[in-house]
Amino acid sequence: MAEAGFDFQKFIEDSKSVLTAPKEYFSSMPKTGGFVEPLIKATIYGLIAGVLYFIWGLLHLSAGAGMLGGMIGGGIGVMAIIGSIIGAIIGLFIGAIILLVVSAICGGSTDFEANVRVSASLMVLSPVSALLSFATGINLWLGGIVSLCVSLYGIYLLYHALINALQAKEGSAKVISIILAAFIAIVMLSSLTCYKAASTVSDKYRKDMEQLQQNSDEAIKSSEEALKNLNKMMEQMQKQAE
Repeated sequence: MAEAGFDFQKFIEDSKSVLTAPKEYFSSMPKTGGFVEPLIKATIYGLIAGVLYFIWGLLHLSAGAGMLGGMIGGGIGVMAIIGSIIGAIIGLFIGAIILLVVSAICGGSTDFEANVRVSASLMVLSPVSALLSFATGINLWLGGIVSLCVSLYGIYLLYHALINALQAKEGSAKVISIILAAFIAIVMLSSLTCYKAASTVSDKYRKDMEQLQQNSDEAIKSSEEALKNLNKMMEQMQKQAE
């Protein structure tokens, strides 16, 4: 089937609708029309996300800011943006396969094209996540909470996509959504807790090393002072002997 040219204005309106009115959007979204449109969507979302991560890296407002800042001078920052686009395109089809499996479990559509188009629509969260990722550069826990909220909203969008676009059974979709939300929350909180524990151990090790260094410096100073006193005693004894 021949595909019409990509309508950028419609793309913007669809992106807004997915985020603000997912039930209405997924109820009326087209499930056919080819793969070009979802590919372009994924590419745009990947580009926007890559640029945002690039900007936060420049401003040192991301978890990898230090590394990114060092790479920008060599032009690798631009390559990171290209990598984000490639990752989005690959993620489009991987996400579609996962979505298809979930839809099948919930008794919904297993048409691959429909799942690809839904996957492309759900990728609107990619630039949103990138936009809010600066929170991690401010505080790890703040970034973790923001990331968790974005992920949970993604599950909410997935739920509406399953029952309204892919015609999945509402009860099954609800159970799957709750399981996924709980899993994501547990993983996120566990990761933050482990990081905090590792940071505590690291801080204690650093303090112990600083204390050890301080004790070593004091011991060296005491040894030097004792050596000076010994030299003075030797000089006095030598003078008395003369």
